[in-house]
Amino acid sequence: MKFRLLAAAAAAVIGATASAATFAQGQRAGQVAATTDIKGKGVTGTAEFAEHSQGTGSMVEITVQVSGLAPGKHGVHLHAIGKCEPDFTAAGGHFDPGPASNTDPDANHPYHMGDVPNLEVGADGRGTMKITTTRVTLSAGPLSVFDADGTAIIIHGNEDQGITGAPKSGVSGGPRVACGVLVKK
Repeated sequence: MKFRLLAAAAAAVIGATASAATFAQGQRAGQVAATTDIKGKGVTGTAEFAEHSQGTGSMVEITVQVSGLAPGKHGVHLHAIGKCEPDFTAAGGHFDPGPASNTDPDANHPYHMGDVPNLEVGADGRGTMKITTTRVTLSAGPLSVFDADGTAIIIHGNEDQGITGAPKSGVSGGPRVACGVLVKK
């Protein structure tokens, strides 16, 4: 009789654990993801975005892979408008929603929400970067990159110096050399 009670208790624990694991997998599967093709003159690549719950908030993992860039460091930013026109100015300034926002790419730097680390490009013109940020979300909310006008990722021709400069000074990376519009998966 004791054996049957122990076996029934063990089966209940195993069943509850399996149900919890299935629920957790379902939660992860329900997370928001986005992607984009990055294009510029001689530049191609991709960016993948995945939002993950962390405590009471969320984190967004960004993976960028590009080729065709000059070797060295390149500024990378999320920009306020989801458009990529020939010179990429249609993407607007840096993504920085909120009542005190400032989308000027140089004057509010490095304090805007769309700031991410520089991309390091090797002698072969290829670069890969994988970072995590809490500055933006893919899900609905005040920091969502999927607002009314969308968001673009821009790769700049120069290194982001990580300092505040005069408007149009180029300290945040200078010319825009590649662009991609974020699209939900």
